[in-house]
Amino acid sequence: MKQLGMNFLDWQRKFATQKACLRELERHRWPNGFQCPVCGHDRAYRLNSRPLHQCTKCKHQAFVIAGTVFENTKLQLPKWFAAIYLMGSDKGGISALRLSKMIGVSWRTAHSMLRKLRQVMGDRDRSHWLDGLVEVDDAYIGGKRKGKRGRGAAGKQSVLLAVERRRKGAGYLAAEVVDTVDSDQVRKFSQRIAADATVRSDALAALKVLSQRHEHQARVTPADKVDDWLPMVHIVIGNLKRFLLGTFHSVSKRYLQEYIHEFVYRFNRRRWESQLPQRILQAAVDHVPVPLR
Repeated sequence: MKQLGMNFLDWQRKFATQKACLRELERHRWPNGFQCPVCGHDRAYRLNSRPLHQCTKCKHQAFVIAGTVFENTKLQLPKWFAAIYLMGSDKGGISALRLSKMIGVSWRTAHSMLRKLRQVMGDRDRSHWLDGLVEVDDAYIGGKRKGKRGRGAAGKQSVLLAVERRRKGAGYLAAEVVDTVDSDQVRKFSQRIAADATVRSDALAALKVLSQRHEHQARVTPADKVDDWLPMVHIVIGNLKRFLLGTFHSVSKRYLQEYIHEFVYRFNRRRWESQLPQRILQAAVDHVPVPLR
């Protein structure tokens, strides 16, 4: 669904109060009018004493944030709305430290908010199947250490990436953190790619399993020719590393997949950049509560 773009000042003015935010969440959750989550009835009374809708049929009292990412939040919704805008409007993302200072919450609270929103982003993109010509490669993410570089380097985390190659550039992207690049991990990751897609990769042995479900084109390529064979996925890998280093400086293995969720979500919607805050808000309303470990 197309969402309207809005600058930060307009966003802040429009969603400056708890009441205004609740009204916006109602618009996203019930775009065609109230629908009871218990019986499906479409009529309700709005209670004056509390921000609830009471179904006229079954008398269930529905709170618009129940069953969403915002369920049981102790924060006022304007802080959530500001966080969503700041996260969505900057292509480099925002760190928990910077967010905590900008909306006046603790680092721990800001970190929790961002983690929940990144999980929403990741789950949203799992519904996309990559199709057409798809480039697949692996990357290694982590801090600089002395010794071997690339595959087998100490302190690095393996990531599998797949990106559609289209005439005018890249299409959709999928990326998954894996313990190691082996046949089982590649087979599982390949389920993100449509069965009739053509998959192109280098000649790494673990990637041979791609031929089990797809037309697989593998080629041994020297370092100076690899960008000719897999141009899109290598551009994406470079962009991912710059994203992680530019805003977050270092990312632990525990949280790496969450940061990748954010990068992939933003990459796949790069043509609708002005709509991202509203799109993230819609995704947060559609998503079930996110418990954090």
